[in-house]
Amino acid sequence: MSKEILLGDEAIGLGAVHAGLSGAYSYPGTPASEIMEYLIKIGRGAAFRAAWSVNEKTAFEEALGCSYAGKRAFVSFKHVGLNVAADPFMSASLTGANGGLVVCSADDPSMHSSQNEQDSRFYAQFAMIPCFEPADHQESYDMVREAFDLSERLDLPVMIRMTTRLSHSRAGVETRPARPQNEVRKGERSSWTLLPGNARRRFKRVLELQPELARYASASPFNRLDLAPGDRKLGIIASGIGYNYVMENLEGSGLKPSILKISVYPVPEDLVRRLADHCDTILVAEEGYPLIERQIRGLFGIPGKTVIGRLSGHLPAQGELSPESIRAALGLAPLERRSMGDVPLANRPPQLCVGCPHADTFKALKKALEDQPGAVVFSDIGCYTLGYFPPHNAIDSCVCMGASIGMAHGAAEAGLHPALGVIGDSTFGHSGITALLSAAAVDADMVLVVLDNGTVAMTGTQPSFSTGARLLDIIRGVGVPAERIRIITPLPKFHEDNVKVFREEIARRGLSVVVAVRECLEEAKKKNKLGGAR
Repeated sequence: MSKEILLGDEAIGLGAVHAGLSGAYSYPGTPASEIMEYLIKIGRGAAFRAAWSVNEKTAFEEALGCSYAGKRAFVSFKHVGLNVAADPFMSASLTGANGGLVVCSADDPSMHSSQNEQDSRFYAQFAMIPCFEPADHQESYDMVREAFDLSERLDLPVMIRMTTRLSHSRAGVETRPARPQNEVRKGERSSWTLLPGNARRRFKRVLELQPELARYASASPFNRLDLAPGDRKLGIIASGIGYNYVMENLEGSGLKPSILKISVYPVPEDLVRRLADHCDTILVAEEGYPLIERQIRGLFGIPGKTVIGRLSGHLPAQGELSPESIRAALGLAPLERRSMGDVPLANRPPQLCVGCPHADTFKALKKALEDQPGAVVFSDIGCYTLGYFPPHNAIDSCVCMGASIGMAHGAAEAGLHPALGVIGDSTFGHSGITALLSAAAVDADMVLVVLDNGTVAMTGTQPSFSTGARLLDIIRGVGVPAERIRIITPLPKFHEDNVKVFREEIARRGLSVVVAVRECLEEAKKKNKLGGAR
């Protein structure tokens, strides 16, 4: 064994490599991006493939194809990316996995860089597949290796669920020698072709596997029940990073409760029953939604037992767990805090980089809309979402990847004018193309602004699949006439020219696309460091 200091995300990536990884695919999104960044870094010249994909659905399907060929495949993204990949994800539980197939979904409780808090464990429950939830960095590494073995043993995809604090913290990890990659082998076509007859048969198989999954979870060393022999008052169920917070607070507290650590799902029913039989009150400490708490409460609770957690108000209903919130739920006095004195500290919202091309585009767009009080600017997900904040105050929506185009189209058909959409080049490739295809087919009365800065800027300047000449080819290819495509350069010296272009296209009825072309400053810095090449 050797020891490395790794981010939680890096431990996941290295665990996959040492498990005999052949192909890894991803679309960037916090807090998952560092997994693929690490795999690409260590994969240069290696025998495995690690690559960004145009979106999460494509990434999952590429991994699925790799698995179909008998190789071990890995796909990673943030929790909302799992929504994009949900179609192949749900079907993959029926097709099964030829080579091991592991999907890592990194959740973002407290929404540090996300539009919702959703809990990926529910997706694993929905698909009826096993799910691992590491409590620390060592488990992150070990569980990925185990997940690949389990995937091939059960012929099922397996999920790894990460959360922000574990993904982005560092700790020592003991590594083990890597196993070799699988040989290419063909799968069974009747399992992989989900015509109704085959799908019904495969779904029946997934249902029949559920008792085996339950037995596996109960016997897993990652799930551990420690019953306190003399104390029957309090029992604690702790999962993921919540287990660390519980153990930190118990040290030196004098409390000696019974503890059930859950890191493998489905929820191990027999271990929960043993804890409930032993204790009067059960505290459930889980990061994310109250999945475990809801399951053990049921509709009417457990007769004679008290279950507390997020649903009872003993832990916050939203946001991340913290050592402080767990401490309060345990009835322990707050730890002493150092005072900052009476100095007021104002919140500082995130801002566009100084000199960002998006700022110049927004400035010109706002000027063009000064005499259009009814205008609505439907935006999308990327750096440009920060145009919501002062001093820009330039956008009116942010829902999900690619939504700006469809929402502007729908608003235009409802009679709103002018309706505008704003989307980045990478997000356009991710999920905007089909929406523009729909708008172009009916010549929707809207203006689309594509911000082409040449990279996926918000998550660390990963490569964009729809930038430059390719972007323009795509826009023309979905049916936008060349004369309705305008190109501007968002720089202060071109401000008046850009305002004029926006005003002309807003006045012209039907579909127009304005492409604002200027390189991201962070991307330019990287190129300069590398001598102009990447």
